[in-house]
Amino acid sequence: MIQLEHVSKRYLTKKALKDISFQIEPGHIIGLIGSNGSGKSTTLKLISGLIRPTKGLVLVDGQIADRRICTKVAYLSELDSYYSFFTVKQTVDFYNQTFSDFNREKAEDMLDFLKLDRDQKVKNLSKGNRGRLKIVVTLARNAPYILMDEPLSGLDPLVRQSIVRSLISFIDLEKQTVILTTHELQEIEPLLDTVILIRNGEILDTRRVEDIRSRENISLTDWMVKAYEQ
Repeated sequence: MIQLEHVSKRYLTKKALKDISFQIEPGHIIGLIGSNGSGKSTTLKLISGLIRPTKGLVLVDGQIADRRICTKVAYLSELDSYYSFFTVKQTVDFYNQTFSDFNREKAEDMLDFLKLDRDQKVKNLSKGNRGRLKIVVTLARNAPYILMDEPLSGLDPLVRQSIVRSLISFIDLEKQTVILTTHELQEIEPLLDTVILIRNGEILDTRRVEDIRSRENISLTDWMVKAYEQ
């Protein structure tokens, strides 16, 4: 279980999160949604242990989220964070050597599925193929928690479709929980169990996606717009 208890985060004079609390049960795909600057990326960084809260507690399976939590959490950053002179194969080799839970067989299957050339250098990959590579090295880990910050950002529709298919195919929800941020709600909506809506560092609402569709009869995008206008 992931728990945030009265968490606030301040960067100098800016308060990125304001006393937020929620918990996430295992075995779900959770969408963390909201406008730019609402606190989505900060929340993922806190759960992944990359930053610490100014106030409050961030717990992963009862353990305080710090740098050591990487044994339980696989984090996909919105930013590229690879050695540009590595080939695709060398990048996969590096992750295989770094993380004991890395599943090399799954990584190879995903390289084939996403049609990535193992011999091409990272610096020569298109933005779409760099996005595919990020998906590969993140989902190839057997970590119980997968955090993905804007995995579809800036990618063309065909690439987004292939990545969504990889999310469906290569996540084991009996053993893994996924939390992702995205602005591409239309593509991701069919995958999500629950959404957490953030605005200006505060939680506006938490809903099951099926309830939004069945009770309000609107899309996830329309629901978010409606909630923001209230």
